[in-house]
Amino acid sequence: MHKGFDALDTVAHKLLSIKLHEPAKIHVLDASTIANKNWLRPGAFSQNQQKHGDGLLSVHPFVIVPSVVSSHSWNLLIDVSTAGGAFELVHMEDFALDTRLAKP
Repeated sequence: MHKGFDALDTVAHKLLSIKLHEPAKIHVLDASTIANKNWLRPGAFSQNQQKHGDGLLSVHPFVIVPSVVSSHSWNLLIDVSTAGGAFELVHMEDFALDTRLAKP
């Protein structure tokens, strides 16, 4: 689930590095197939976006989606309930948010 600044600043989060054992199970979302192009713009997410993502994860244990924050980046979504054995944790560290990013 997408987190806002307040959640990232007040609730402990972890950064994970993983190794994928079955890259063939990765589904790369083609941005041209998204019905509503506004989903790729910054803003609040909708229930329809969540349903679309849930639908993809019900079929694919790993889904790579375009980042809304940077058009040159991607996000990896993992359904850990169906991806068991297809990846392993390599490294984990505490996430430290740069508080200079907070609105004044």
